[in-house]
Amino acid sequence: MASWNLDKAHSEIEFKVKHLMISNVKGQFQEFDVKINNGSDDLSQAQIDVEILTSSITTKNEPRDEHLKSNEFFNSATYPLVKFSTTQIEKLNDKDYNLMGDLTIKEVTQPTVLAAEFGGIAKDPAGNKKAGYTVTGKINRQDFGLTWNEALETGGVMVSEDVKFHADIQFVLK
Repeated sequence: MASWNLDKAHSEIEFKVKHLMISNVKGQFQEFDVKINNGSDDLSQAQIDVEILTSSITTKNEPRDEHLKSNEFFNSATYPLVKFSTTQIEKLNDKDYNLMGDLTIKEVTQPTVLAAEFGGIAKDPAGNKKAGYTVTGKINRQDFGLTWNEALETGGVMVSEDVKFHADIQFVLK
């Protein structure tokens, strides 16, 4: 069975959410791990497991980051991890996949589908075999207990319910 480990130096998980319903606020998680265990060269036969450390969230604004780590959002002290595990992987064509799995945030687990695009395989200068993927998705944060918000005088709310994810992930063959 082939196992692929995360190449942390060449990987990132980012998110964006509407703020005041007029623009996006972007952030990322700095500490995470992704593992692929695969019995073949076909990703659709793999098991993918992701763990993200909630306390590693950053939006480049310390007061906002502390708010996101607080009880009103991730409650990082009590719920340190976001987890995703595939239950099925659907191959759409040579490069595109649907990753169906269970996403857990604050001990709330929901079925979630993420889109994955295979970027290819290459060897680095040290001879290590690497594989690259871009993964995207969208969730409703309220489905996972991330319910804090404020109504605006002009209508609408401070933070949208929808959160979009974008990950560029590189793996090294174990």
